Amino acid sequence: MRAPIGDFDRAMPAPDCLDELTRPVADAVRHWSGGVPADRIVYVDTEPEWADTAVFLEHYGKDLLDRSANCVVVAGKRGGETTLAACLVLSATRVDVNGAVRRQLGARKASFAPMEVATGETGMEFGGITPIGLPADWPVLIDSAVVDLPYVLVGSGRRRGKLLVPGKAFALLPNAVVLEGLGV
Repeated sequence: MRAPIGDFDRAMPAPDCLDELTRPVADAVRHWSGGVPADRIVYVDTEPEWADTAVFLEHYGKDLLDRSANCVVVAGKRGGETTLAACLVLSATRVDVNGAVRRQLGARKASFAPMEVATGETGMEFGGITPIGLPADWPVLIDSAVVDLPYVLVGSGRRRGKLLVPGKAFALLPNAVVLEGLGV
């Protein structure tokens, strides 16, 4: 199979390679429903040491910068309560944690969650966190620019491998909130 974006040696529909994914991501793909068929989610095999955006682009093509997104875990705090959420923004931008995220979560303070919290709560590897397969009660904040793309490259739950996902599929995730200006 040829990947819908990028030039990867190995690409296949995600439902055909569930063993390559972490358990929460594999379960989400296995039980996928909605307006985008699961077989339109494509897994591409990539080197784990090249997972970070800048290095990844050097090896797989700088043209992917405008078609890739980063998923980060944030923690919003208010009155002793902490709300964890995921934010998905284009890789060329950064998450507006102190503005858009804080307001959306109704938090007094928002910050990136510590790595141990992000990986422990998601069951995914640092550097590979993806919005597919997150805990069902988490808000998933998505920059509108991500949803507008035909395909978006995101983590697969592991540092090895990436997922190519139709942008509109992210808006269909449980607790998804599409926001203008989440990525700045």
